[in-house]
Amino acid sequence: MNERTERSEGREGMPGRHGLVSRLGVGVIGVGSIADMHLGAYAANLDVHLAGVFDVNQERSAQKAETFGVTRVHPTLDGLLADPEIDAVSICTWNDTHAEIATAALDAGKHVLVEKPLSRTAGEAQALVDAVARNDRHLQVGFVRRFGANALVLRSFVDAGMLGDVYHARATNIRRLGNPGGWFADRARSGGGPLIDIGVHVLDLCWYFMGTPRAVTVSAVTHSPLGNRANVTSLSRYKVADYDPTRSDVEDFAAALIRFDNGASLTLETSYSLHALEDRLEVAVFGERGGAELEPALRIATEMQDTVLNVAPQIDNLSFDFAEGFANEIAHFVALCLGEAEEVAPVSHGAEVMRMLDGIYESARTGREIRLS
Repeated sequence: MNERTERSEGREGMPGRHGLVSRLGVGVIGVGSIADMHLGAYAANLDVHLAGVFDVNQERSAQKAETFGVTRVHPTLDGLLADPEIDAVSICTWNDTHAEIATAALDAGKHVLVEKPLSRTAGEAQALVDAVARNDRHLQVGFVRRFGANALVLRSFVDAGMLGDVYHARATNIRRLGNPGGWFADRARSGGGPLIDIGVHVLDLCWYFMGTPRAVTVSAVTHSPLGNRANVTSLSRYKVADYDPTRSDVEDFAAALIRFDNGASLTLETSYSLHALEDRLEVAVFGERGGAELEPALRIATEMQDTVLNVAPQIDNLSFDFAEGFANEIAHFVALCLGEAEEVAPVSHGAEVMRMLDGIYESARTGREIRLS
């Protein structure tokens, strides 16, 4: 008897991709704003039964359960993790709880999808690597932008060798007025500011398309003179539920140069608050045979017949589409748990990204280049 049949024995069946199958029981932990993307994608997936939710805010849990057709609202985390109907969980909580909850879920025999960042520190990430190994369960890191249509197309080009060896990448995620406040602005809960929140997306994408080489040195700076700029009221921005205009102890801006063991390099700039003329999102990689921009729109630069060409792929979404990205990410996680897919964003990738983030913060703190162990 395979794991899919054994763990789902007695479950309600419905038509899925392979005929009448038992669905994967899923629980969602933390039902704040990002959880809506998970819940909506699970609810639309024919191979999923949304079996439970848990949040410290029970009223919010009940509302989300009703909206997305979740079977049970669990009053405690332990109760959800002990539920035999739940095979896998999404963790959508504050960063400071990612490692603890993910470890508990793995130890309870659940597969785990954990929102990025994997943890607050590389040490917490390594503990999760160990937890995955001892439990023989999957942990997928929520690098959702890997699953955008533009990223999937670019990955196919990279895998086909169209860019050759990628030797440099440029990652930029700049917000002029983008500090969400609340827990995002509280280092104890978040682990940091724009670097660990939005910079991690573009850092990960560049590193992914470079072939995930091992980082060896980091030189970085951070700045924090602007805070959350609560005085600016003429430009709208996202604010979390516990927004406090007086509180922000995270960086406003971070910049880094990372060198890798294969000789490749990566430059990164990211900000919550910066006196820039516009917000800017850029993911670009450069290889010996060609280069590519993933954001703000997928484009390829190459040569043919001794002529430089700029190529614009014809796809529906040349930039990241949130609904599509999360649907693809959740579909892959479900297939992974059911033994029908290979890992794309494994715990080892999350841990290596955390090594880089730790190195950036350490270099900025000490004012010197850091050699990563």
